[in-house]
Amino acid sequence: MTLSIIVLGLVTVQRLGELVLANHNTRQLMARGGVETGAGHYPIIVILHAAWLAGLWLLAWDRPTNLPLLTIFIALQLARVWVIATLGDRWTTRIITLPGADLVRRGPYRFVSHPNYLVVAAEIAVLPLTFGLVGFAVLFSILNAAVLWVRIRSEGRALVSASEDVLGTPMV
Repeated sequence: MTLSIIVLGLVTVQRLGELVLANHNTRQLMARGGVETGAGHYPIIVILHAAWLAGLWLLAWDRPTNLPLLTIFIALQLARVWVIATLGDRWTTRIITLPGADLVRRGPYRFVSHPNYLVVAAEIAVLPLTFGLVGFAVLFSILNAAVLWVRIRSEGRALVSASEDVLGTPMV
């Protein structure tokens, strides 16, 4: 078994595990009065990420692995875990807000508003580059940027709406 197959297998298992966790958290958030925003673009995100992973399996399963780039990808996985751990039961792959809930401002959120999206954007580029797939990395980075442009705007509106107090004034 090549290192590329091991890496792709681990990434696949990780992503599937994250989907299980995200679905669990989504159900819990909705039961607590959560509100979903941006459901219309969510299938596009799922298709994009599934195509990215499937494309990597198709193109990279037998390619040599650049170890310095793989090390960067592993560091990104640690950042991903930090984001998920920081959000705890509020982490999901959908935009679910709890009306009146405070914004998370600890962990990586002390430094940047959307750390998860930074990690994902870097992963989408770095993993294909790890296998020498420059064109693939560029293509999916562009597609991801387009989807994130829509998603971040939608999430920003949802967070402002969810944080409004009784008087309708955004809580900052």
